[in-house]
Amino acid sequence: MSGQMSLDGMPRKLVKVTPSKLSTWLDCPRRYRMAYLDRPTPSRGGAWAHNTLGAVVHNALRALFDLPPKARTPEAGAKLVDRHWVGEGFRDDTQIATYRERARGWVSDYIDDHEEMAEEPAGVERWVSVPTGRIVAEGRVDRIDQRGDQLVVVDYKTGRRAPTVDDARSSQALALYALAVRRTLRRPCHRVELHHLPSGEVAAWEHSEPSLARHLSRMEEAADDLSLAADTLAAGGDPELLFPPRTGPICSYCDFRRHCPAGREAAPDREPWSLLEP
Repeated sequence: MSGQMSLDGMPRKLVKVTPSKLSTWLDCPRRYRMAYLDRPTPSRGGAWAHNTLGAVVHNALRALFDLPPKARTPEAGAKLVDRHWVGEGFRDDTQIATYRERARGWVSDYIDDHEEMAEEPAGVERWVSVPTGRIVAEGRVDRIDQRGDQLVVVDYKTGRRAPTVDDARSSQALALYALAVRRTLRRPCHRVELHHLPSGEVAAWEHSEPSLARHLSRMEEAADDLSLAADTLAAGGDPELLFPPRTGPICSYCDFRRHCPAGREAAPDREPWSLLEP
């Protein structure tokens, strides 16, 4: 379905895409339809503990940069975890207490290990955007560092598995951020980093112009496909044919699982805390 022409042969409007939209479409077209096109939006499932944990850590690190540089201490980071803590999705109070303490440790250790936390970044939770010939790619970057004459995209991770260099290299989201950062801030940006707080590991990749161009081409192809499917749906197309389910283990964790018989058949129910590290 790739291409730049609409159903009536007229040039197609630029499609706005974010990393979330693109990954949702590529993971499962049916989930994309329910999340972004169906009105009213189908009801979602409850909170997942691993998402709650990630949000708390991200919010604490964002708030850290509201403090003066000398006040950005490990102790301050731990207190910010407490300030932003919520217990949604956890099994019980014991599990809540365990992971709250872990999050405190992750953030305080991260601040202790990274001297750049005492410096002023080029951006924190910065919204960036880049128009191309076919799409407008945009998103919110956790942190943008200035290192020499280059900008660096930093993305925080709190999942069970530490990311690898291949994860950083192949991440469409990080490539999108690099393209959008340099367009928005008008400075070179090729390096992207995944900072895994539970392990303290950093997975980094230095993009070349050809590698960024390859990522952009794949983004544009995916945007063409999802845009054409949406236009065809609006013109009366069959939603089941245009947005088929793509089933697998991930169906256990889909927010729209209750509305998808194929997903429920493909994967078992999971507890909201099942993706937490034991």
